[in-house]
Amino acid sequence: MKFLVTGTAGFIGFHLANKLLAEGHEVLGLDSINDYYSVALKYDRLAFAGIQKEDIVPARPIQSTRWPGYRFVHLRLEDRAAVENLFKQEATPFDVVINLAAQAGVRYSITNPYAYIDANVVGFMNVLECCRHHKAGHLVYASTSSVYGLNEKSPFDPALPADHPMTLYAATKKANEMMAHVYSHLYGLPTTGLRFFTVYGPWGRPDMALFLFTKAILEGRPIDVFNYGDMERDFTYVDDIVEGIRRVALAAAKPNPAWNALFPACDSSSAPFRIYNIGNSAPVKLLEYIEAIEQKLGIAAQKNLLPLQPGDVPKTYADVSSLMHDHGYKPATTIQEGVSKFIDWYLNYFQINR
Repeated sequence: MKFLVTGTAGFIGFHLANKLLAEGHEVLGLDSINDYYSVALKYDRLAFAGIQKEDIVPARPIQSTRWPGYRFVHLRLEDRAAVENLFKQEATPFDVVINLAAQAGVRYSITNPYAYIDANVVGFMNVLECCRHHKAGHLVYASTSSVYGLNEKSPFDPALPADHPMTLYAATKKANEMMAHVYSHLYGLPTTGLRFFTVYGPWGRPDMALFLFTKAILEGRPIDVFNYGDMERDFTYVDDIVEGIRRVALAAAKPNPAWNALFPACDSSSAPFRIYNIGNSAPVKLLEYIEAIEQKLGIAAQKNLLPLQPGDVPKTYADVSSLMHDHGYKPATTIQEGVSKFIDWYLNYFQINR
C-alpha cells in the first residue's frame, strides 16, 4: 500500500515509517524538522532510515538509501500551496494518510499558543482538503489523551464527551477530531483519530519524562517530580503504539450502523468516522516508573518534589476496549521491559560507558 506519513523525523512517525517499510509498503514521509527539541536527534532518526541531512531540499522529495520504498520531504503542513503541490505531484493517490505531525507538548502550549494554531489547526485543515480533493483512501491522525481535560471518570471512555480541555494543545487536538468528522460526513472521507496516552521508548522525545529523568540521574542532578509524586500515567511502549496504528490504518473507518442520533456516542457516527484511545490500559504510579529507571541504572534518583503544574492531570487511564474489539489491539510490553530498552538505547546513542 502507499502511505503518506507526516512527522517521520518525530518519535512515533520514525518508528511507524520503518515498520511499514519493513513490511514492504511504500512511504512518503514528511516533516518540518522544527526546533521544539533537538533537531540533531531528528536528523539522526532520518539518517537511520537512509535520509541524509545534506541531501534534504525543502519541498522536494528525496529517496532513502536504506529503503527502496521510502521518500522524504521537508515541508511545513501549514504551507498550503506546498502541501497541495505535494499531493498533485503524486502519480497515484495515497491509500492511507497518517498525520502524526503536530506541535506537541502540553506545557509549551501555555507560552507559545500560536504555534499550535498554525501547526495543529491550519496544518490539519490542509491535510483534510488534500485528502478530499486527491482521493486518499483513509486518514488516520494523532489526537491525545489530553482532550479528556477536567474529566475525572476513569478509565477514560472515548464514547463519552470530552469537552473540557485544560490546554490549548488539547483544544487543537479536539478541534482536529471535530474537523475530521465534518469531512467524513460531508465528503465520505474515512477518518480515524487515535488518542495517544504517554508514549515512551528508544529514540524518544527529550522533553518527555523518561528522557529527562534518565539524563538527570546519570548526571547526578535532581529530577522534578510534580504533584509530589502522586501521579499515574498510562505509559505505553512505542512498539505497541505502532502496531495499533498499523492495524487501524489497514482497515478504513466505516459508518456505525448502530449509531443513534438521539443518544450519540462520541467515538463513531453515521459517517465513516472513528475515535479510539490507544494506550496500555494499565496506569503506573509515577514513583514506580522512576523506580524502574533507578533499578536499570543502579542509581537512586534525587527527587525535587513540586506541586501539580498548570494543564497537568493527576491520572490518565485509557479504556482501549473498542480498539481491542475492532482491531485486535493488545499492548504487550511491561514498564520494566520498555524502560530497560529505552535506557539501553540512550546509553548507546550518547556513547555512555558504564
